[in-house]
Amino acid sequence: MFSLSKKWVFITGAARGIGKQAALAFAEQGANLILHSRSLDHTKALEAEIKSKGVEVFSVAAELGDSKQRKNLLAEIDSKNLRIEVVCNNAGLQPPYRENYWEMHEQDYITSFQVNTIAPIFISCHFLPKMLLAGFGRVICTTSGIAGEPEQMAYAAGKAALDKFVRDTAPKLKSTNVTLNLLDPGWLRTDLGGPNAPNAVESVIPGAIAAAFANSSVNGKWISAQDYAGLSLEAAVRKLER
Repeated sequence: MFSLSKKWVFITGAARGIGKQAALAFAEQGANLILHSRSLDHTKALEAEIKSKGVEVFSVAAELGDSKQRKNLLAEIDSKNLRIEVVCNNAGLQPPYRENYWEMHEQDYITSFQVNTIAPIFISCHFLPKMLLAGFGRVICTTSGIAGEPEQMAYAAGKAALDKFVRDTAPKLKSTNVTLNLLDPGWLRTDLGGPNAPNAVESVIPGAIAAAFANSSVNGKWISAQDYAGLSLEAAVRKLER
C-alpha cells in the first residue's frame, strides 16, 4: 500500500457527505488536503479539524457548473506550485425527481451534465498530464449505481457519461502508474441521498479512498464502496488489488 504522507490530495465537494469523509480519512493517513466547495465558509470548520491532525490544508471555492469559475479554481491551485498526487472528483448534484419522467426539463439535463459530467472530466484532464509527467497519480470519479429510475434520468445520464469517459480513458494510462477509477458510494444518508438511505455516510470509508493507495493494476475499475465497509484501509487495498 502506497503512503500518501505529506502528499497533496484535491477533493471537490469536500464540505459534507462523501467528500468530508474522504478528506478526514486522507488526513488520518498524513496527506495534505485541498478542499473545494461552493463557498470558503462551507469548509472552514473542516479545515480547522484537519489542521489539528498535523497536516497542511487550504480551501478553494467555485461553482463547478460555471466554466469560468472552474478555470479560475484550477489556475488558483496551479499558482501554489504543488504536486497534486490524488484528485477525488466527488462534487455532484441531483436535479428534481420528475414523477412524470416523460416531462423531464431540458434544464435538468444541462445542470446535471455541467456539474456531474463536464466538471469532473475537465478537472481530470487538467491534472492527468501533470501526473503522467511526474510518473504517479490517482484520479477517482464518484459515480452512481442508480438504475431503473427514469424519474431521475438527468442525474443517471450524467453519471453514465462520466462512466464512459473513465472506461475509455483508463486504458490509455496503462503502464504509466497513473490510474483513473470510478467510485460507487452506494445509497447513503446524505443531503443528496436523503434520510431513508440504508447506509450511513461513514460506511463509504475505506472504499472511497482505497484506489488512491492501490497499485496501478487498479485502473478503469468500478469500485463499490459498500463492498469494503468495515475493513481496515490496508485490507481494503489488498482486496481491491486482488
